[in-house]
Amino acid sequence: MEYENADQPQWYVAHTYSGYENKVKDSIEATVEHRNMQDVIFDVEVPVQDVVEQKDGKKVVKEKKLFPGYVIVKMYMTDESWYVVRNTRGVTGFVGPASKPVPLTEEELKKLGIRRTTYKVDFEVGDQVKVTARPFEGIAGKIASINADQGKMVVDLSMFGRDTPTELEFDQVEKING
Repeated sequence: MEYENADQPQWYVAHTYSGYENKVKDSIEATVEHRNMQDVIFDVEVPVQDVVEQKDGKKVVKEKKLFPGYVIVKMYMTDESWYVVRNTRGVTGFVGPASKPVPLTEEELKKLGIRRTTYKVDFEVGDQVKVTARPFEGIAGKIASINADQGKMVVDLSMFGRDTPTELEFDQVEKING
């Protein structure tokens, strides 16, 4: 099978039996772990939104599936990844003409609230950095953790005589050489 845009992982939509979305997500994630396919299948999402309901005079926040019967999968489309998703119990097929998977467009991803930005990580835990953006501009600190998928890191900033863990985006800091 020929797949387009094979140089970057894309988001694809898989159709599932209604009510099986979370089971399908868990099954795909377990298969990825079991088959060591983390470099081919990166993420599985069941798009949800919080809905506030009134129940017995109280506000109750519930998670509601945006697209019942669908999961979205970020992956390189290969014969093996197609097989893994397509043959997961509860999956009926991919969304696309004649069941040929079609990746979501940038516009569709934005509507779903998914950023497709990828980050090149030039930082490591323990690196010394200086904040280049307000309100902490000019303050130095040490990287405590990095979340490359979201383009964020936690930096222990030296403020008020102690280290204060602060979440910053990659473009808000620069590495201190030396």
